Amino acid sequence: MNLTIHQARKEYADSEFDETSVAPDPFQQFQLWFDAAAQNQIQEPNAMTLATVGVDGRPAARMVLLKDFDERGFVFYTNYESRKGQELARFPWAALVFWWGALDRQVRIEGQVERVAAEESDTYFQSRPAGSRLGAWTSPQSQVIDGRAILEQRLTELERQYADQPIPRPPHWGGYRLVPTLVEFWQGRLNRLHDRLCYRRNSDGNWQIERLAP
Repeated sequence: MNLTIHQARKEYADSEFDETSVAPDPFQQFQLWFDAAAQNQIQEPNAMTLATVGVDGRPAARMVLLKDFDERGFVFYTNYESRKGQELARFPWAALVFWWGALDRQVRIEGQVERVAAEESDTYFQSRPAGSRLGAWTSPQSQVIDGRAILEQRLTELERQYADQPIPRPPHWGGYRLVPTLVEFWQGRLNRLHDRLCYRRNSDGNWQIERLAP
């Protein structure tokens, strides 16, 4: 079966983005672009593709949600025993991609991944709705199951168990922080001559800004 995609040719807006207008470090620049995405009411501006590498050297990617970021890195939460958790345990490097189509913007981030402190995971876990906390206990993420009924039965059991008591964080669930070594900001421009400004972390910990050809 051949799939033909019929789509009108898109022309990108001529939005200026150059070395004279960027923030001195990628975290400040990311905050500016993230705020713009939120202000433009982009649905789930914190949605990002997370790419990992398996023990066989093959890549795997999926969508996750950014929950926090600062000068230390970009934080997301998941089941440590899931496929991505197992892959990160074997090879703790990953890549993130944000796409904000309404603004013709993309951000690529690469770096090493580490678990956040247990206290940080505890704090975030307790901020989640009760259903989400129970869901973290319910699902053996990425494992093969016989049907949805297994999950629904387990959830019912957990609702009874924790009906009158706090829901603790599962030991197999928590946060990861991607500590970037590279952050690239891509701005769509006319004639496909897009702007790509890349921050690379030097051996001294400082950031070098480079322009990449589109």
